Amino acid sequence: MARIAVIGAGMGAMAAAARLAVAGHRVAVYERAGTYGGGVGRLARDGFVFDTGPGLLHLPAVYRDLFVKTGKESLEQSLELSQVDPASRHLFADGTDFRLPNASRAGVVAALDGALGAGAGERWSELINRAREVWDATRRPLLEEPLRAERLEALGRDPYPAVRRRSLFRRAAPVTLASVAGHELKDPRLAALLESCALAYGLDPRRAPASAAVLPYMEQTFGSWYVSGGMRGLADALYERCLARRVEFFFGAAVSGLVEKDGRAAGVRLADGSVAEADMVVAGVSPGQLEAIAPGADAPAAPVPAGRFHVFLALSGARPEGTVHRTVVHGADRTAELDAVFGPGPAGAGSYGPTVTVLRPDDPATRPDEEHEAVTLTATVAPHGRVDWSEEATAAAFADRLVAAAEAAIPGLRERSLWREVRTPADTEAATGAEGGGVPAPVLAGGEGAFLRPGNATAVPGLYRAGGFAHPGGGLAHAGMSGALVAGLIVDGADWRGSQ
Repeated sequence: MARIAVIGAGMGAMAAAARLAVAGHRVAVYERAGTYGGGVGRLARDGFVFDTGPGLLHLPAVYRDLFVKTGKESLEQSLELSQVDPASRHLFADGTDFRLPNASRAGVVAALDGALGAGAGERWSELINRAREVWDATRRPLLEEPLRAERLEALGRDPYPAVRRRSLFRRAAPVTLASVAGHELKDPRLAALLESCALAYGLDPRRAPASAAVLPYMEQTFGSWYVSGGMRGLADALYERCLARRVEFFFGAAVSGLVEKDGRAAGVRLADGSVAEADMVVAGVSPGQLEAIAPGADAPAAPVPAGRFHVFLALSGARPEGTVHRTVVHGADRTAELDAVFGPGPAGAGSYGPTVTVLRPDDPATRPDEEHEAVTLTATVAPHGRVDWSEEATAAAFADRLVAAAEAAIPGLRERSLWREVRTPADTEAATGAEGGGVPAPVLAGGEGAFLRPGNATAVPGLYRAGGFAHPGGGLAHAGMSGALVAGLIVDGADWRGSQ
């Protein structure tokens, strides 16, 4: 039985902690903040409840496996999980409006044909079929196995089975998600649908490899799921599972350094000067935090990823019958939006109209009574630093733009509004410590490896990475996968090849 210190109480770190505790190890978690969950937070005020992080879960099998492997109660016995249907509604500046059913290929084809004309659904379906080939080719080496040096060259190649288009000089042009959208989908609204999937994960479709088509494939195939009471309930259930497995938690316990002995990780040094000895250490923190704790242990720092801007709205009036849980209001000028979010150098918040995701859960636990409604607006934005999101006027002006866009989905929104609260990437940075409040995207094959994350083992023996900033990247499902990978490496050793 080994002593294992875990830095951070995010979802990937807790997933690793629960699995390691079941394997018989003594696990202690040290969290700088006052609570667990990392970016999976909650805002409660006046009877209204909002998720401050992810609003939906995709690929729930990751957490089903975690709960099966760590206790008697299944995921569904630990919380109430339900499919969201329709999965999403999409609104465009030209008035186009359609709803996509949850986990129904035929239903999606029919909806797109009805809204965009005959053949639109089939073009989308053919793209999703090609994305399935990406899933089949990369699921195990990219998501279920540790990232190994001998795999890097193969994972740097894009497995998307598109015919490469050539320039006048016969040089192969990079196949990006945006080029696939334009070449294979034809209709600009279909292209916007595909590109918005990447943008929601913090990816620039003009740079992301075509393999990013696997992201809408996963959502369409495995469905969109909601936890009653809000997605924070998933963090609650995982925390309770850790406690049941006798994982110890220490909150307000910032880690300031790594203790090493004979060239191996041997514990952590806390900000108060005390030392917690351990045989191994798992770091569920951002690259900048890990570099401060263990200089030289992490891979070279990657650019800070895009952040998320949230507006939480308390509304008077009942949620209308038939309201869709998730609506995407597409920006009118995607080029301007992508330039503002991903362009080089310093940038202002700009004057573009952002693509806004509107979440309106039909959940009594999120509102004081049936005569009120809790609504969350979210947009992907440049990280704090490229935009000074701590500047109150900048944040307020951008929040106004999200509200203006959301009025297309919620008529009379301003008149119904009782109050609003805003969360910017600067707030995310303060809450989680992640540089710029950046939210990491899932890993992708292709792009010569630029869309991979550092492996779960570090340059320091006995020190491991978990969470969204490590392999296999960000998102609830991928964070859970990282915990499984770290546990496998610790329990079965460096020769462990992946899940069976």
